[in-house]
Amino acid sequence: MTSYFTGAHEYFPGIGRIPFEGVDSDNPLAFKHYDATRKVGDRTMAEHLRFAVAYWHTFCNGGRDPFGSATRHFGWTTPSTPMALAEARIDAAFEFFTKLGAPYYCFHDTDLAPDADSVVEYEQNLRHMVTLARERQQATGVKLLWGTANLFNHPRYMNGAATNPDFAVVARAAVQVKAAIDATVELGGGSYVFWGGREGYASLYNTQMKREQEHFARFLGMARDYGRSVGFKGQFLIEPKPMEPMKHQYDFDASTVVGFLQRHGLDADFKLNVEANHATLAGHTFAHDLQVASDHGLLGSIDANRGDAQNGWDTDQFPTDLDAAVGAMLVVLRQGGLAPGGLNFDAKARRESTDVEDLFLAHIGGMDTFARALEVAHALLAGSPLERWRDERYASFDGGTGGDFVHGKLSFADLRDYAAGHGEPVPTSGKQERYENLVHQYMQRH
Repeated sequence: MTSYFTGAHEYFPGIGRIPFEGVDSDNPLAFKHYDATRKVGDRTMAEHLRFAVAYWHTFCNGGRDPFGSATRHFGWTTPSTPMALAEARIDAAFEFFTKLGAPYYCFHDTDLAPDADSVVEYEQNLRHMVTLARERQQATGVKLLWGTANLFNHPRYMNGAATNPDFAVVARAAVQVKAAIDATVELGGGSYVFWGGREGYASLYNTQMKREQEHFARFLGMARDYGRSVGFKGQFLIEPKPMEPMKHQYDFDASTVVGFLQRHGLDADFKLNVEANHATLAGHTFAHDLQVASDHGLLGSIDANRGDAQNGWDTDQFPTDLDAAVGAMLVVLRQGGLAPGGLNFDAKARRESTDVEDLFLAHIGGMDTFARALEVAHALLAGSPLERWRDERYASFDGGTGGDFVHGKLSFADLRDYAAGHGEPVPTSGKQERYENLVHQYMQRH
């Protein structure tokens, strides 16, 4: 990116391109750890991390939460018509992307363009805004990481979208997915995401769960076939979440989604977009859901955020927990990276943070956290005994009778005879504290 697009109005006056100034800087509007061009291993930080800004939280939310209306009223929120608002918003967005130095962004269809009950009007609105987005991408060099359709806000989706018991709603959902895939293709997005915010149930008394999940699989297969027919060569992604807004969502966690994809023969085209706060709502750590997806070869992209242990809902806070970020980057580096996915900040500034500067501060903090986590994780993998220690724990399976077990050469009776001949196993310490101390030692060094 060599320039930034401001359109007819500058929405962030007094804020220039965010520089890298290093750890000794006291400038709040500067990166301390994220140096886009710095090489970590064989790639730059920008190539490893592939940061993206979430259009919905940063430019559409305005500070709303489940208990209150917007608290942030910026220059792009003042136009009086929906289309004028969308046009102002896209100028503000691309000014922000380029000043921040974020190489990618992500959007829902109705973030970018005004929604409409009329199918024709909805499609016209989106095509108009996609034309503007393409112009701004060309002017700035910012790219689309992934696109998606909002199939959860409109009242028509109160009983689900692809899993709705009314076929007319399922067909209307397809309108948006088709248009959003078209937009993603036109804007060069590398992935397309499904988040099933309403794909679930509130009560089993009125729900045929098996039938709804079969409809969901059919819908996803049709979307895949359409995408391939119009030239989409990227990855389709499903984003797990256990509940909220539905009582129970069908994409509960990474394990559930992996099983669903494999059961319906969708795992060749679909991977997972794992969100930190969704994993913790499911009772897991962020790293757990990443590891489950990666172990199946299905980790495609990440929504980077965090929750609050005192709140039982999706707070979507910006990630500043280095421990969690290091755990995430260890998974990513072990699998060789995320491309064509990336790290999308599905996070929002706090409702009480009402200055335009706060949008930059929030993203700077998240980007610095993951940049430092990248350095720590790379150092652990490249120069510490971490991987050797992990391998040594499983050395009994690397040869001999343990190796025969791995290669399917033993029967259950063989296992019995081995155990009888070797007596009680000698307890072996898991050394958890040693591993934790090593990781935190490297956090202090890097």
